Amino acid sequence: MDLLRRPAHFLAFGFGSGLFPKAPGTAGTLVAVPLAFILRDLDLPVFLALTAVLFIVGVWLCGRTADDLGVHDHSGIVWDEIVGYLVTVAWVPREGLWLVAGFVLFRLFDIWKPWPISTLDRRVKGGFGIMLDDLLAGLVAAAVLFIFQRIYLV
Repeated sequence: MDLLRRPAHFLAFGFGSGLFPKAPGTAGTLVAVPLAFILRDLDLPVFLALTAVLFIVGVWLCGRTADDLGVHDHSGIVWDEIVGYLVTVAWVPREGLWLVAGFVLFRLFDIWKPWPISTLDRRVKGGFGIMLDDLLAGLVAAAVLFIFQRIYLV
């Protein structure tokens, strides 16, 4: 597709995963699962720093792609899902069941968008707005995972 010839669009579309005709956000999140596994041995501060850099880059990537397409938060833009998932699994072991649970919880909160995520999603525009709701969904999912980890691993 011509759209993916631009590096910013290719990345914003999650290396093409955002072009899946059904559930592109889920497909984009799936891209993040092996990435989290690959990065599993990084110390938490390094993992979080890398995720922060990906968030900052994502603000530009998503904003640029949305502007070029003329559509705010086009469903094919999934860089935000990738970063949101990495936030979700940051504080738990990045292996097996935790990665799957993180996937399910992140998708749940990203789709559901409980308050205040839904309010911010409607009000904050541009690349920052595209990234912000997934960051918050990732933080909520991370909190749930963290609580489960404390209950079941203590």
